[in-house]
Amino acid sequence: MSEAPPALKPPSDLVQRTLAGVAMIVVALVAVGLGGFAFWLLCAVIGVVMMAEWADLTGARGSEKRLAMFAAFVPLAIMAPVAAGPWFLALGLIAAAFFFIVIVTRKPWLASGAFYVGVPILALLLVREQQGWIDGLICTVWLLATVWLTDIGAYFAGRAIGGPRLAPAISPAKTWAGLAGGVVAASLWGVLLHWTEGLALRLTLATPALAVAAQAGDLFESWLKRRAGVKDSGNLLPGHGGVLDRLDGLVPVAPLAAALVLFPVAWQRLFA
Repeated sequence: MSEAPPALKPPSDLVQRTLAGVAMIVVALVAVGLGGFAFWLLCAVIGVVMMAEWADLTGARGSEKRLAMFAAFVPLAIMAPVAAGPWFLALGLIAAAFFFIVIVTRKPWLASGAFYVGVPILALLLVREQQGWIDGLICTVWLLATVWLTDIGAYFAGRAIGGPRLAPAISPAKTWAGLAGGVVAASLWGVLLHWTEGLALRLTLATPALAVAAQAGDLFESWLKRRAGVKDSGNLLPGHGGVLDRLDGLVPVAPLAAALVLFPVAWQRLFA
């Protein structure tokens, strides 16, 4: 009787991370390319999941978690193209969601998730809807890929070079070499877009600073997880943990990038 074949080994963590990462990037790029309702829908779904994970990290459970998710969805819903869209009303509703959660739950830390989730999504939608001389599609791809490439560059540079830890008390795995690798990868991306797609010079020059901001967002979420005593914000994404684990760098980068993209438009409207 022949021996039974050995069981297949599970894929390595790197392979799993890579496949899941590629799938997420493809979904994001398709939604960005379609724009409009499709991009809003993806952002809204992600926003609700982010709020759920934020509630978990702050210790909220049951009715408090559900209330926070419903409250966060209100400003996300008003950002839809068929509603008011991403503008000042949405920003006001984000603040209103914060105060509502505080009043009902008496938990400001939980309520601050309304800003942590709502402001970056508002910024993303604002960038994507830009038309005319500012190409919203190119700017959105620049914004997202800056965060992705910072993460990728930091991961491989940190593993290949190692060296002194960036913030050992918060995230022992992160190194200064990883930070440098992430900044270099993002900077090269900005230069490439400037040469090939005419990305505005101010955005190109700001790309290294945004890469640093992405790493700061990563460290902040690492601090949140240490505070909560958990390894990941969730388990929704194979090999990546939760949605917050993947989008922590986007949280500070999106508002900063939106301010850079919108500055000329706001200036023209103010002094027209």
